[in-house]
Amino acid sequence: MRPTKSRSGFTRFTKWTAHTTGRPLTFLLACLVIVIWAVTGPLFGFSDTWQLVINTSTTIITFLMVFLIQSTQNRDSEAMQVKLDEIIRAIGEGRNELLDLEELEEEELEAIKQTYLEMASRARDEIRSRRTGEAKKS
Repeated sequence: MRPTKSRSGFTRFTKWTAHTTGRPLTFLLACLVIVIWAVTGPLFGFSDTWQLVINTSTTIITFLMVFLIQSTQNRDSEAMQVKLDEIIRAIGEGRNELLDLEELEEEELEAIKQTYLEMASRARDEIRSRRTGEAKKS
């Protein structure tokens, strides 16, 4: 069953903004603004106000973009977690205790990670010993 596609205005705005700001044309427009600003420097005598305009503008845009980007990353991460949880659940042989790992405390997560690191190490050792056995047979 698929959830309904009602999105908040903020979600639509952040998705649109992230999509729009990531386009080459937007980058070129930003470069054009900087070129225009630089070219107008002599016109304004490279004044403090002239410098303040670009500094303030870029600071405000950067400040707002941090929150918009974080919003889209949070949404994408949540969607990825749900998809991974569904894969684990659907496989049937997966360990259901791994669902929702992102909610664990750092120490708990580290302990589970250590378990998988040890499993990987044993698997690599097994592969090496098989290769050594095959090499001796040849």
